Amino acid sequence: MSDADRETYRTVAGEATASFTVRGSEFLGHVRPVESEGAAEAFVAAVREEYADATHNVPAYRVRDEPFREYSSDDGEPSGSAGKPALNVLQGRELENVAVVVTRYYGGTNLGVGGLVRAYGRAVKEAVDAAGVVEAEPHERVRATVAYDDSGTVRGLLESAGVEFDADYGERVVFDARVPVADAADLRDRLRSATSGRVDLDSG
Repeated sequence: MSDADRETYRTVAGEATASFTVRGSEFLGHVRPVESEGAAEAFVAAVREEYADATHNVPAYRVRDEPFREYSSDDGEPSGSAGKPALNVLQGRELENVAVVVTRYYGGTNLGVGGLVRAYGRAVKEAVDAAGVVEAEPHERVRATVAYDDSGTVRGLLESAGVEFDADYGERVVFDARVPVADAADLRDRLRSATSGRVDLDSG
């Protein structure tokens, strides 16, 4: 386990939206915590779909992936006027595993590059403030696949461990658990022991 896996990090407490109007243009800042680059991209895509009629949907995210990922796009705004200011707020607040999208409905008055920089930065700041910032512990996915006979044992063990999980009952039962990195190896050992080695384990 690397030092980065042990460290807590700052992220947003949940999903939030903040909105305001500048000279007729409406800005909506959307933010949410994410676990991976894929989750960040899915959030960006969902906001773009919901606000498909907007003039711009500007994304930015910072994700504790291997390697660490940072991304932003101006989405048609003048270069450097939108995505970078949004990302700068996340960097300045040292937030990780967080994605933002700023939606803009153009109001007929050009704001200029300086005005855009201020507005996009403000949208992210206000969304982050609305969500709240928390210290988070690195997590990883543990997927346990078992026969029905062992599913009750595995469910009980995961519940007693207090970890979040989803269960999918198909031909076999698949449990997807979200486990603090520091506890994952111990949990895998307990799952193997409880099922006499009959569990299939994957990290995800």
